Amino acid sequence: MTIFGTLAAKPWLESGSGEFPPSGRLRIPTGRLGLIFFLIVISVLFVLLGTAYVMRMGFGDWVPLDEPPVLWLNTLALVLSSAAFQGAWIGVRRNRPAGATAGLYAGGLFAALFLAGQLVAWRQLDGLGYYVASNPANTFFYLLSALHGLHLLGGMAAWGRAAARLRHAGSAAELRPAVELCALYWHFLLVVWLALFGLLLADNGGADAVLQPLPHGMH
Repeated sequence: MTIFGTLAAKPWLESGSGEFPPSGRLRIPTGRLGLIFFLIVISVLFVLLGTAYVMRMGFGDWVPLDEPPVLWLNTLALVLSSAAFQGAWIGVRRNRPAGATAGLYAGGLFAALFLAGQLVAWRQLDGLGYYVASNPANTFFYLLSALHGLHLLGGMAAWGRAAARLRHAGSAAELRPAVELCALYWHFLLVVWLALFGLLLADNGGADAVLQPLPHGMH
């Protein structure tokens, strides 16, 4: 199986993916290793795109777009989603089914609200004339937010599998590996979104807000 096939299979979602081998030797669980590798790949992608974004801001044809207020609500929804998944993680670690269930469902709900809010933001920007191809700043925003949204959609598929297993599991502890890795993935996507949103806010101050030299005496 190729590495892409392995990633598509999402080995970190398998029920035994978080267990250590009985040999007594310390090894990284297969699921966690797969997720770490996947997150490294995503990180490189977003770092490259973010760097290109900052460099492109210095060109004269760059016109910053005004962020729709709904993006602040979307950010709050993603923060709450990440916090809920953390609560689910704590629930499975302490074998508290009620807490794990509440956290898992709340995390998925807030994530769905975030995705819906992103679509609202796109519609608002389109209504204001910020079309995808009308300016490089617009293109970058739509591209970055779309990539982030697609990765979150992939996480929602993992969430659905974990939620389905939770209903039939004998104990919350049985789902500890899957819930733990879902929580880690959500925390990562939150950090990525905060970085992207920060770029947008900095851009609204103009390219000089990011690219201006340090004041005299601070070099």
